[in-house]
Amino acid sequence: MAGIDYLQAMIDGEIPPPPMISLMDLDLVSVSPGTATFTCQPDESHYNPIGAVHGGYVCTVLDSAAGCAVHTTLPAGVGYTSLEIKVSYLRAVRGTTGPLTAVGTVTKPGSRVAFAEAVVTDSDGRVVATATSTLLVFPIAT
Repeated sequence: MAGIDYLQAMIDGEIPPPPMISLMDLDLVSVSPGTATFTCQPDESHYNPIGAVHGGYVCTVLDSAAGCAVHTTLPAGVGYTSLEIKVSYLRAVRGTTGPLTAVGTVTKPGSRVAFAEAVVTDSDGRVVATATSTLLVFPIAT
């Protein structure tokens, strides 16, 4: 399947999501060419020792949004993996922050390397974190 068709089938419940989705309490809610949107509900199980949601949780949400945005641009038989991600954390996230929304957008598609960005906002629309990502694009062995 083309990447966008695969992701839409996941949203529609036709194929199961990867286990990471359940672990992170993420929901892939929409895709279109070059974009992917996730929602998630962080809680105290995602806390670090100082009583805030661990930055790695937010980074994973950003990485998922950026990666799936690139996935929407790929034909069948082509995969991707993150080469680099740069995250800027702008405000703390706690269990009381409410749901988060992450939107990934492709800034430059490619047949070998693709570039994307992602933004996470809280339930009030405030930006929590941003990321830029470089992703390796490659044929998947069958």
